[in-house]
Amino acid sequence: MNNNRGVTLIELVIILVVIAIVASLAVPIYTRYLAKSQQTEAQSNLGAIYVGMLSYSAPLELDGFEGATLDKIAFSTDGMSRYSYSIVNVSVGSFIARAIGISGQVVGDVWEIDETKEIRDLNPDFNQ
Repeated sequence: MNNNRGVTLIELVIILVVIAIVASLAVPIYTRYLAKSQQTEAQSNLGAIYVGMLSYSAPLELDGFEGATLDKIAFSTDGMSRYSYSIVNVSVGSFIARAIGISGQVVGDVWEIDETKEIRDLNPDFNQ
């Protein structure tokens, strides 16, 4: 009676192939997951800018949003953000604030918010 308890080379190669297939499927999914979680940061901070802009314009009434800056609305990310934020268009009755991805999985990703609180993804193909 021959009682071998080893693993053949073929069995080992099959196991490695299965692991490689699983890894090749998991890595892109994980990368997209990271990007989406980092995009949540941009959406949240744009919401904070929106609230700051409303607070800034409330006492001014006629002047609206004119003259608003990130400093004047007390918005800061303390240098810990994967996005760069700016107010790109300001007038009496409207504004547009923008977030541009600068590090991590979101380099090149662009989001905007306006005075109607509409958040737009300016690069919808980013996560494709």
